[in-house]
Amino acid sequence: MAQESPRNSAAEIPVTSNGQLEDSHEHSFNRDLKCSLPVGLGLSETKITSHGFDSTKEGVVEAGPFPAKGSSASPKSSVISPSSAAASRLAGQGCDLIIPTVARAQQKSGPVVLADEVKNPAMEKLELVRKWSLNTYKCTRQIISEKLGRGSRTVDLELEAQIDVLRDNKKKYENILKLAQTLSTQLFQMVHTQRQLGDAFADLSLKSLELHEEFGYNADTQKLLAKNGETLLGAINFFIASVNTLVNKTIEDTLLTVKQYESARVEYDAYRTDLEELNLGPRDANTLPKIEQSQQLFQVHKEKYDKMRNDVSIKLKFLEENKVKVLHNQLVLFHNAIAAYFAGNQKQLEQTLKQFHIKLKTPGADAPSWLEEQ
Repeated sequence: MAQESPRNSAAEIPVTSNGQLEDSHEHSFNRDLKCSLPVGLGLSETKITSHGFDSTKEGVVEAGPFPAKGSSASPKSSVISPSSAAASRLAGQGCDLIIPTVARAQQKSGPVVLADEVKNPAMEKLELVRKWSLNTYKCTRQIISEKLGRGSRTVDLELEAQIDVLRDNKKKYENILKLAQTLSTQLFQMVHTQRQLGDAFADLSLKSLELHEEFGYNADTQKLLAKNGETLLGAINFFIASVNTLVNKTIEDTLLTVKQYESARVEYDAYRTDLEELNLGPRDANTLPKIEQSQQLFQVHKEKYDKMRNDVSIKLKFLEENKVKVLHNQLVLFHNAIAAYFAGNQKQLEQTLKQFHIKLKTPGADAPSWLEEQ
């Protein structure tokens, strides 16, 4: 009986000269090896080099991507170096290959990120929407309860009175601003008519020799009135611009802070009411965490409410000081300009404009008008 060859038939894995498997056995060997690999390590990332068992070298199972064809790069890490008997068992049993966790960590270089630390943007957005919906529901419920007379609201009597006065003054200032704009429009039309009338008188003065002096007097009078009207118009427009800045910028900015304060007050009362309702209920293992969470939210909104109330108080104080200063100057300007114009005091009218540093400029014209050149 012939002596049995020391080679096991299952271990006869033909290899090429560069250590890669021949195509004839590649499919069957990959199928046997597929179930032996851990999850996350595919066949494309694994190669097996087997030398004959007659050789002194042992088989090597290496993890990592195949080098590109023609590249002389060697495998980065060796995973298992089995003996001849181990190689035979490896070929005979497809599910006996065990890859240590160290080999899996060496597949790719760089930091390892755990799956549970990865944040999901969709979940974050969903959480933000949930918090916003809950906050909106609480605030809406609080507002409805206040309007129906069932809920209580926090009131700062002194601050609320100042806010009411500010809103009432804003309406009155807007009415003054509207009337001043109407006066400016009408005065502009009158000045334009006087200028045309003065030109007509001047033309007739040159063509009517018998009425030369009479037409000339009227032409000079209308030109002077038009010039003084333009001076008054500049003062009124300066008054309108200053009051408009006060009403539509300074006061409006303060009222925006007031709206934020009122929103913070509603949130504060909503979470205060929620906490009071929880404190009135039973205290057990289920309600205590809710009470603690509600207490934390209440404290956060209380701090926000106190901050906004302080901001509104400071802005109202500075607004009052600024309003008095601005309106004092503008009212003095308006009075002096109107009085000088209707008194026919051209010198005082011009002095008023110099006092407030007002430069006259014809709207829509870069060059000075013929009235300014006189």
